[in-house]
Amino acid sequence: MRDVAPLPIWRSMLFVPCHVDKYVNAAHRRGADAYILDLEDSVPMALKQVARTKLAAAVPAVRQSGAAALVRINADVAHRVADLDAAVQAGVAALMIPKVDTAETLRTIALAVAAREAERGLVAGQIRLIAQIEDVHALARIDEIASATPRLMGMILGSEDFSLSAGMAPVTATLMAPNQQLVFACRRAGILPFGFPGSISVFRDLPAFRDTIQLARQMGFVGAYAIHPDQVTVMNEGFRPSDDEVEAARQLLAAAALAEAEGRGAFEFRGLMVDAPVISRARGVLRRVGG
Repeated sequence: MRDVAPLPIWRSMLFVPCHVDKYVNAAHRRGADAYILDLEDSVPMALKQVARTKLAAAVPAVRQSGAAALVRINADVAHRVADLDAAVQAGVAALMIPKVDTAETLRTIALAVAAREAERGLVAGQIRLIAQIEDVHALARIDEIASATPRLMGMILGSEDFSLSAGMAPVTATLMAPNQQLVFACRRAGILPFGFPGSISVFRDLPAFRDTIQLARQMGFVGAYAIHPDQVTVMNEGFRPSDDEVEAARQLLAAAALAEAEGRGAFEFRGLMVDAPVISRARGVLRRVGG
């Protein structure tokens, strides 16, 4: 059973290397829904402890414009304990867990987070988890991983590492299938699918990136992470229903109410035959914009 509290939907989650003060201090002006204070790939091994010590100040710094603060920890056990000691603090909304291969990994981390929340007087369950799927072996266990713990709020495919493990190029044609599998697993488990079918490292061609994000929303994704501020605006626009979609949803629901009052179970709207799934989809559009 999932937590009954609504899951926060972050359209854009911008990575920020936690050891670089100028990036941390400027992050809140980038317009992202969430900032991922990174302790993993963007931090050199020699500076891991420096990054951890900066977390206490970095969390409120990235939250000052109302965005959520996330922390990506390291995958290896040698760093995980120290990372969790630093990351489980007030103001952190979620931890991103890289290279998740098994459900047991998430259950172990969830227990460790719960223990620290209790020790520090934090609200139980305050800190959620997002799993990065970065290996073909993990994809074979994706349903098990998706339902590992109620603390898990979503999953995302790590396109570069996953493609490396599969021996394939990280392009849309090859990434469609694993990304769609991730969406299906998230929906079966009642958690959020994050991501897009493309390489995160390709960010200069914004028109092409906009097309990729549009495709991602059509596939069922609700948001994704970004490595460059230029990607944030594209994600915020692309993962949000357009004004035309919102207005069409409102009109469709008004027509549905009229049809129900007249005893009609299905009706035509703008050349579309409308029944229960179409009505539910319209309601989902309005939920995404708070309508």
